[in-house]
Amino acid sequence: MNDYFIAVVDDDQHIRELVEAYLKKDHFRTVALATAEEALEQLRVDPPDMWVLDIMLPGMDGYEFCRRIRLEAEVPIIMISARDNEVDKILGLELGGDDYLVKPFSPRELVARIKRQLQRWYKMKTIEEGKQAAPVLQLDADQLQLAVEERRAFWCGEEVDVTSKEFALLQTLAERPNRAFARDELLTIVWGDDYFGSDRAVDHLVKRLRKKIELLPVEAVWGHGYRLRMDGGESQG
Repeated sequence: MNDYFIAVVDDDQHIRELVEAYLKKDHFRTVALATAEEALEQLRVDPPDMWVLDIMLPGMDGYEFCRRIRLEAEVPIIMISARDNEVDKILGLELGGDDYLVKPFSPRELVARIKRQLQRWYKMKTIEEGKQAAPVLQLDADQLQLAVEERRAFWCGEEVDVTSKEFALLQTLAERPNRAFARDELLTIVWGDDYFGSDRAVDHLVKRLRKKIELLPVEAVWGHGYRLRMDGGESQG
C-alpha cells in the first residue's frame, strides 16, 4: 500500500498540509498542489496513482480537471468540496469521480476511503493483468467490435477511446447480448464486490458511453438495469 503515489489538489494550504500529514503517517508518497494548472503539469510529467481533488479551485475548477484526468487515466479520484447537494455529487460522478467527500471532513475518514479505493483499484488491475489472451469478441462487423486482449473498442470500424470501466461494462453486455443485467450485478462486475457507492454509478457510466457512441444499442430495463440489444432495433432509455 505504501508504494502508492497520491496527489492532493486544494487551494487551502491548511487542508493540503493536513491531508499530506495523515497520508505520510501511513507511508504514502504524496505531492500537494494548489491549482489545477499545477496538477495538469503533474499529470503530464509524473502521474500519481490517485487524486484527492477539490472542486472549487482558482482558474480551472476540479470538475474540468477531473474530466482531463479521465481522458488519460482510470486511476481513483476522490472529490472533496464544501458543496453538499446532490447535483454537485452527481456531476462529480458523471465526470469520472469515484467518491465524494464533503468539507469539513475527518482526515481519518478520508484516508480510510483512499485505502478502500486503492484496494479496489489494485484488485481490478490484478484481475485484468491476469486474464489470458482472448480472441477478438465481435458483434455485427459494421457496428460494435471489442478486442478483449487489447481492451480496445470499435464502432463501425472506428476506434473509440474508452476507459477500463467503460470497456468492462461493454464487454459484460456484449458477451451476453439481449440479457438484462441488474444495476447491482453490473456494479459488482465493473467496480468489484467491495464497492460501497451508489448503483447510480452504473447510470453515469452508461451515459458516458452513450456520449462516445451515440447509436450504441444499450437499452434501459425499467426498474432493473441495462441490456445490449442486438435485434437491429433502436436503443431506448
